[in-house]
Amino acid sequence: MLLLLVAMTGIAPISLYMLVPALPVLARTFGSDISIAQMTVSLFMVGLAFSQLIMGPLSDRFGRRPVLLAGLCLMVIAGIGGVFAETLPQLIAARFFQALGGATGMVMSRAIIRDLYPRHRVGAMISLVIAVMMIAQMLSPLAGGLLEIGFGWRSIFYVITAVSIVITLAIAVALPETRRFSERVAGGGFVADLKVLGNSRSFVGYLLCYVIASWIIFTFAGGGPYVVVNQMGRSGAEYGAWFVTSGFAYLVGNLFCVRLAPRHSIEQLIWFGLALQLVGALLNVVWGLTGLNQQPAWLFLTHMIVMFGNAFVMSNAAAGALSIRPQAAGSASGMMGFLQMGLGALCSQFGAWLGGHFQTAIPLNISLVVLSLGCAASMFFLIPRNGKVATAAMIEKAEGEETGLL
Repeated sequence: MLLLLVAMTGIAPISLYMLVPALPVLARTFGSDISIAQMTVSLFMVGLAFSQLIMGPLSDRFGRRPVLLAGLCLMVIAGIGGVFAETLPQLIAARFFQALGGATGMVMSRAIIRDLYPRHRVGAMISLVIAVMMIAQMLSPLAGGLLEIGFGWRSIFYVITAVSIVITLAIAVALPETRRFSERVAGGGFVADLKVLGNSRSFVGYLLCYVIASWIIFTFAGGGPYVVVNQMGRSGAEYGAWFVTSGFAYLVGNLFCVRLAPRHSIEQLIWFGLALQLVGALLNVVWGLTGLNQQPAWLFLTHMIVMFGNAFVMSNAAAGALSIRPQAAGSASGMMGFLQMGLGALCSQFGAWLGGHFQTAIPLNISLVVLSLGCAASMFFLIPRNGKVATAAMIEKAEGEETGLL
């Protein structure tokens, strides 16, 4: 089960990053500007966002397994389309549909974990899946670059399509349906689930905490290349080497979260991560004011503290949000993924603007402080601090009693 969850979670992100090293070759091959070739990445992210918003509610209604298999079959078909694409618009369209299908695994893995495990174990399981998946994700750009050099850019689509077929067959054979039929029949539909979840302050708090924490990653990833290459005068290869440290810290943070989860509550782990996130971001601002983080080592080694804490925040905030209304875990997971990826693309652009229009990294680091404070505010003002989180079932019961009295 763990291997299946890792595979379905990672296939879309790995497909995204594998093609990145080949973007300059795509631009030359099709005689287009690099900004047009970049659309194979940007529209892929748009597809990831909208797919999660659609597939999550569908899985609540029809079950995890059929929706997941349908999405992965779409990814296989789109991968074949990418192999035989003759123009860049055809390739961009294939990538968009590839993302629509692949994102099904991302949203479904979180929902399946919530189907199978109690609330206090969800965060640890999400961390474990992410930790294993991160290893493959960090290696995917290298794999894509080697494939492009050795066999041409189409070989990337051959490999992605072959892996997609293997994962689809494995899920068809080995993955049981985790959502009970009684829950599907009793479900109120996407609009009803959205209304109940939206009326839960706890859900909104966990959702905002998760989404804003993810924006920290997108913002720094967008501005980091400009800071290192333009402001510090380093090469793109050196930036890539330093950026691996961020992924490594996130990986280690998830592993520590798995270890600590049995002895601590979700809220305790989130606040621990929030403290590290804020301390790391503040240290980077201090280094910027003193001039120290004009060296990549100061910038990235301190950012590792941010990413280590970020792992605690995201996995446990996701666990909290999914546990508010377990029978609508697919819809909740879809909303999380949509806001994460959809607005994350804007945060990446904002980070690039901060890195490209200033002479120091201070504005970028201040934005990370603001985002860290936003995570903390969502927990402080919206999540009860008495240890009792109001679930959607409680809300529905209260509404029913109120209606009866009226």
